[in-house]
Amino acid sequence: MRRHWQKKPLLVRQALPGFKPLLSRAELFKLAAREAVESRLIVQKNAGWRMKSGPFAARSLPPQNQAGWTLLVQGADLHEPKAHDLLQRFRFVPDARLDDLMISFATPGGGVGPHFDSYDVFLLQASGSRLWKISKQKDLTLQPDVPLKILQNFEPEQEFLLEAGDMLYLPPRYAHDGIAQASAGPDGKAADCMTYSVGFRAPARRELASELLHRLAEFSEDDAEASSPERAQAMYRDPDQLATATPAALPAALTSFATHAVLDALKDPLAVACALGEYMTELKPSVWFDEPQPDSGPSLAEVGVCLDSRSRMMYDAAHVFINGESYRAKGADARLMQRLADQRALSAHELVKASSAALDLLADWCDAGWVKAGA
Repeated sequence: MRRHWQKKPLLVRQALPGFKPLLSRAELFKLAAREAVESRLIVQKNAGWRMKSGPFAARSLPPQNQAGWTLLVQGADLHEPKAHDLLQRFRFVPDARLDDLMISFATPGGGVGPHFDSYDVFLLQASGSRLWKISKQKDLTLQPDVPLKILQNFEPEQEFLLEAGDMLYLPPRYAHDGIAQASAGPDGKAADCMTYSVGFRAPARRELASELLHRLAEFSEDDAEASSPERAQAMYRDPDQLATATPAALPAALTSFATHAVLDALKDPLAVACALGEYMTELKPSVWFDEPQPDSGPSLAEVGVCLDSRSRMMYDAAHVFINGESYRAKGADARLMQRLADQRALSAHELVKASSAALDLLADWCDAGWVKAGA
């Protein structure tokens, strides 16, 4: 992290020695056929690039002996427990930055073209081999009239051939082009080229400001409603406004009114942290939880709990956040919930000293499907 994170690439030969794909080709294709799974098909031919969004029935994919096509399955960790477990190995980076695991299957010559990402990425070769060409070039001009963000003037500076178990880290905006290579597995048969991409979240300043201001305005309205409904509904007033010969000019008093409205929303130092935590743990649109079946088995305190693989849980000094909701927390219960967020599980032994309020909250989360019984 000190030497490479957001600074320069890192090639790790046999980062995971003897690594085997978490999903077979058939299992990956089956995942791409599901409605709730985000997938894309990218085909490169002499006529150019073609991209199509899933879901894909297996018969709708090109034949496997056709060169130059790629299937991308986004968020595999949300749907496959083994993919979720692999993603946990990258939690040396804060959860607020960790995004998802994408699986790429490509036939020889397949790829998505030379491009750059606005976020950090770890590229783990799961099977087969892929040639990566990378460059720190400053010219990030994109090709016009193509369905992908492909660099127009890519000039590779380095090349790496990755085999199963090898991994390449690239900082944001580092140009790269990965091309699937024909290769044979240990059994002498053709090996599928599968690459696992671990991506990270990097909110843009404007996006973050817009989202937080929107949430802060809602917080401030709720607080004002509770303390003074009249203040919450306060409208702009201008009893001293004179007749004007310049009606299109924006009144200075209105500008001042608007400025104070924004500053009011920022007065509570805890409010920004609360809005940020809710935003960073908000679930993706494709994620929802099924209502769990009634359970008459042992209590949570007897068997422990673990977070569902789709749940996002974080905390700060005053709050606990889970799946877009925030809870004020302090004392022993806060430390317990922080441990749940860090470990993603609590044993029965760790729940011995939990308060009834904490156990009730865990039970509510269990009813929502966010938490499961059993550590």
